[in-house]
Amino acid sequence: MALWIFAILAIGLFGLFARRRLDRRADRAEMARLSASQPVDPPRFSADMVAGLPEPARRFFTFAIAEGTPLYTVARLEMQGQFGMGDKSAPGYMPMRATQVLAAPHGFVWTMSGGSGGMRLGGSDSAKWTRFWVAGLAPVARFGGNPDHKRSAFGRYVAEAVFWTPAAVLPGPNVTWEPVSRNIARMTMRHDGLEQAVDLTVAESGRPEQVCFQRWSNANPQKRYRLQPFGGYLSEFRNVDGFRLPTHVEAGNNFETEDYFPFFLVDVTEIRFPK
Repeated sequence: MALWIFAILAIGLFGLFARRRLDRRADRAEMARLSASQPVDPPRFSADMVAGLPEPARRFFTFAIAEGTPLYTVARLEMQGQFGMGDKSAPGYMPMRATQVLAAPHGFVWTMSGGSGGMRLGGSDSAKWTRFWVAGLAPVARFGGNPDHKRSAFGRYVAEAVFWTPAAVLPGPNVTWEPVSRNIARMTMRHDGLEQAVDLTVAESGRPEQVCFQRWSNANPQKRYRLQPFGGYLSEFRNVDGFRLPTHVEAGNNFETEDYFPFFLVDVTEIRFPK
């Protein structure tokens, strides 16, 4: 009897291990697909490209992109920081490291590992799935592939594109900018039947200070998808291949309300534009 139990457990563990390997393979494949969407020999930035934009948007682009910079739209980022697993009253922050490929409007993949010991958490988030594991074997979240997840993910990576891949949000057929106030401009991106508006607040110099938007999310007590304020603060800028990008981000749900919970606190250690 003991041998049968041992055999069943061994088969179960092997199945979980195999599934985890398949997830990692899918992460790598999706990252490669998105990286391949990087434009070859892209045009170079000129202030003339944004001369007709609302004043805060024009200031932002001339701050974020140096004259003559090749307009690469896909970035690979390495980051470390804290990820909150709880709520505002009990944040449950854990240390984490992550790698992300960001390729708006086509998608993103964020792979992370965090925690310690038997409570070590790992997995990935993307436009297609959310998959997380404890100790590398026990699945604790596995969902996606439906309209709600797709819409929620679109909000996230479009907002991140504003400050990490500004070339991806230059005005064009599927990207528009409109004024909100002297220091706030609204960018709207449309892709594959989805539409997301993001408000960008900039300093007088054009330095982006924060982003906020209405995100389709079920991060609420009812666990029901609805539009909710989401956003974050940007700081510690670095010059990377002609782009001036924030390397410290604090973001979370219910942005600019009394219920704001910054569950995403990261420092970017490397940004590059795969070619």
